[in-house]
Amino acid sequence: MKLEKTLIIAEAGVNHNGSLDTAMKLVETAAESGADVVKFQTFKADNLVCAGAPKADYQNRKTDSDETQQEMIRKLELSKSNHEELIAHCSKFCIRFASTAFDIESINLIKDLGVDFFKIPSGEITNLPYLRHIGRLNMSIVLSTGMSCLEEIDNALKVLGEAGTVRSKITVLHCNTEYPTPMEDVNLKAMLTIGEELDVKVGYSDHTLGIEIPIAAVALGAQIIEKHFTLDRELPGPDHAASLEPLELQQMVRAIRNIEKSLGDGIKQPSPSERKNIQIVRKSIVASRQISKGDIFTQNNLMVKRPGHGISPMQWDEVMGKEAPCSFDADDLIEL
Repeated sequence: MKLEKTLIIAEAGVNHNGSLDTAMKLVETAAESGADVVKFQTFKADNLVCAGAPKADYQNRKTDSDETQQEMIRKLELSKSNHEELIAHCSKFCIRFASTAFDIESINLIKDLGVDFFKIPSGEITNLPYLRHIGRLNMSIVLSTGMSCLEEIDNALKVLGEAGTVRSKITVLHCNTEYPTPMEDVNLKAMLTIGEELDVKVGYSDHTLGIEIPIAAVALGAQIIEKHFTLDRELPGPDHAASLEPLELQQMVRAIRNIEKSLGDGIKQPSPSERKNIQIVRKSIVASRQISKGDIFTQNNLMVKRPGHGISPMQWDEVMGKEAPCSFDADDLIEL
């Protein structure tokens, strides 16, 4: 039974729109929500995307349709000094900083900045040189698996392992990369399949609208939840439309913490809060009419009623046919 605290990653991503001031506000929003980690994205546009690479449909919907993907993401780069300021801001607000590195230069940057885990995005799961580079660092890894099949996930895990990172240091996030993800495409049970088939810790990176799917993932055993958030869903930019607004992020975190409490230890027994109700709600064997001493107990003079601090109705057969040891009025609890 799952008992440990779920790691909640508030994914700021590129929702800062290239503004350090906005990125700082995103840190504060994530901290106020109760999330454990606020995560950004680290990349060099020239290392990540070819000059003429097209944008995804979801990116075109909220950005300039005439610009290339490279032009779009160049405006969203964070410099080394930006990273340093954000890390200091995270420390001030008592929330962990993390960033997804999309290229080897960026991996080295965030490693030197002292991150405590690496997030591998879905698009890099078939990037052998990238996987080897991260695997050699032998640090904790969170691996997203959008667009992939089980064999591709297994291959990536093997590459990371052969490079030097043991599987126990890796958590695999089930994910769908459509923004927003249609409910019928979530396939949340696949998270369980990943864990069972590949013997790995699992979590869920969510791109649906709303908060119910990550909450359900926690109930199913997700150890990590990652969810995009923004200051305002109407802002221009590729990821805002499928992101939570600040109040929704708070609601998601609160709901997940409640789910954690509700999962318990798996032992079925009366809880401390309900024990006081046992004698009130359960029933006892009582006299259904006046009974004289020496009368025989039968179905005609006994019945079952509340409260429950007398003889249990489960002893009905033992009481039947016995002599009454004393007189009883109607509704008196039977004593033997």
